[in-house]
Amino acid sequence: MKSLIASALALTVLASPALADMDAAKALIAKHSQLPDFTAPGPAFDAQSCMADKKMFVIPLTNANPFNAAISQGFVDAAEIVGFELRDWETQMDPAGWIQGISTAVAEGYDLIDLQGGLPPEFLVPQITEARAAGVKVTATHNWDATTQEVPDFMDGAANTDYVTVGNIIAAWAMVQTEGQVNALVLGPDEITPTAPLRDAIIGYLEDNCPDCTTKYINVPVTDWATQGQPAVQNALLADPTINYVLPVYDSMSQFIVPAIQIAGSSAKIVSYNGTPFVLDMMREDDIVEMNVGESLGWVGMAGTDANMRLLCGMDPVGTLNTPAFIFTDENVATAGNPATFNDGYGDVHIAGFKALWGLE
Repeated sequence: MKSLIASALALTVLASPALADMDAAKALIAKHSQLPDFTAPGPAFDAQSCMADKKMFVIPLTNANPFNAAISQGFVDAAEIVGFELRDWETQMDPAGWIQGISTAVAEGYDLIDLQGGLPPEFLVPQITEARAAGVKVTATHNWDATTQEVPDFMDGAANTDYVTVGNIIAAWAMVQTEGQVNALVLGPDEITPTAPLRDAIIGYLEDNCPDCTTKYINVPVTDWATQGQPAVQNALLADPTINYVLPVYDSMSQFIVPAIQIAGSSAKIVSYNGTPFVLDMMREDDIVEMNVGESLGWVGMAGTDANMRLLCGMDPVGTLNTPAFIFTDENVATAGNPATFNDGYGDVHIAGFKALWGLE
């Protein structure tokens, strides 16, 4: 009799549907809803002495993107604090402009070139190789994922971002809000280096932790956002009215997604990444943008500068930026400013933290 009862219980357990891991998802959300703390990326050093005869050249993906411009400003601010020469090169997402930047840096005797904010270095291997042969170090900031992507051998180093955690936060949020019933449309531009880890983390987290959640992915290249983003989302929503979340891996896509949601008459919400000011303003003014994972871009620029200085000074390399991901919602978006900025809302512990690390306080 006991064996029959045990067998019946075992069959009941096997037949029970798997449950979404809500406790872990809620814990992840709670962790990243707290104001960021500063964790030193390495030991303190005398940055002014080290950088007295050195100069740095930063090439962003494009200055037309406020995200890249804000990171570059963080580099500029850090260089002014330490007191060394830094040039922020002007580009418009044009490979010819990137190549010209590398040539200029080499010709003008810069010690290090930083390819910043998603610029794909694999497009520039011959130029990078020539620069390194001329004695210039070439690095990247905020480009590869710190846990899933290898820094190529043709680079001298890179200060990477934990994109996997960002993707997990986005997925966990949607999972909790729907009580494990996510039907998400995920969008991203495959040509941008960080897209793959962000996309795979969002989809993978839901596959691993939410058995009743489903996703569909659409690749929308950056150059097609304005023309293809809205119709792609609108058609998907009309084809499947049960979609309850649209998850663009970069929040700037939201400006084209919101009209699609409205025209389709959908109740889907947007959750995304970057903390772009106009998207935070959209969150404050309406309810379609529900949550946004941001990071202080001034902090990113200072952290990238720190990693580059350590490389130039012969110190142990820093492979991961110490910039925490932070969640914005209706409850705290006002702290980002009105209008929002790339640096408000995160606190300013990193400024004093880096100054102390660099021997300036």
